Amino acid sequence: MSILINEKTKVIIQGITGREGRSRSKLMVEYGTNVIGGVTPGKGGQEVNDVPVFDTVQEIVDKFNGVDASAIFVPAPLVKDAAIEAIVAGVKLILIVPDRVPVNDVLDIAAYAKEYGANFIGPNTLGILSVDKAVMGMIGGKAKSAKEWFKRGNVGVTSRSGGITSAMSYYLGQNGIGLTTIVHVGGDSVIGLPHNEIVKLFQKDPETKAIVMFGEIGSSQEENVAELISSGEVTKPVIAYIGGKGAKSGTRFSHAGAIVEGNKGTYEGKVKALKEAGAHVVDSFLDIPKVVKEILSTLR
Repeated sequence: MSILINEKTKVIIQGITGREGRSRSKLMVEYGTNVIGGVTPGKGGQEVNDVPVFDTVQEIVDKFNGVDASAIFVPAPLVKDAAIEAIVAGVKLILIVPDRVPVNDVLDIAAYAKEYGANFIGPNTLGILSVDKAVMGMIGGKAKSAKEWFKRGNVGVTSRSGGITSAMSYYLGQNGIGLTTIVHVGGDSVIGLPHNEIVKLFQKDPETKAIVMFGEIGSSQEENVAELISSGEVTKPVIAYIGGKGAKSGTRFSHAGAIVEGNKGTYEGKVKALKEAGAHVVDSFLDIPKVVKEILSTLR
């Protein structure tokens, strides 16, 4: 199985006729994602990478009897309208790729998502890849690379860094470790589904046997994962690496969501909470494959 998306998920791309939309739709289609349509107001009737373009989300919903997920590739100031259009039309999973989306816009999106029973990933995300099934966003860059780098297995990956999402998944694959789903939760200060929500989804997935998490300073996502482990809600092994060890208070590490404020979101606090909960915290990024292999060997 997988989480969030699979080969049957009916996916649309909002902003498909733009530069990013054209490029990423090629990856998604060639990887095998079930992309049923794209949306750009005023450009309905066109095609992009063999994907039909419509003027509105509702047109695609009506034509295909519903849409499961939408990947948004529009300029940051237009993200709010695009996301709300999809949510109101009944789309239950929204992937918000752009960065620099105004925080108040994200809060409005979150309010609509809650009202309509939808979820969103991002903003500022590379996306989601369910190995051998579907990709939304830009993980892997090209379909050929994604198929070569990421092999099917039983390890789930959740990450707060776009670059590390791909690198960590690549190194796991190079060490013979197969994956179920790869998720970049997003790098902004306010996001949709954080680590703890993704970890809960992996816990429910029967194919996922272990969870690899790349955490960072800032926010309380990793501490929340620790609470899930301590409470027994998450029983699968969690292998974690926390970035930003040398960062001081007020320092931004990589992106907007990774910043320490006072004593909150510190490297030391995250590592302590995870270790005390029973997670396997590694000191070196390159130790992740070795530790994962050791843990998987005990589960067989």
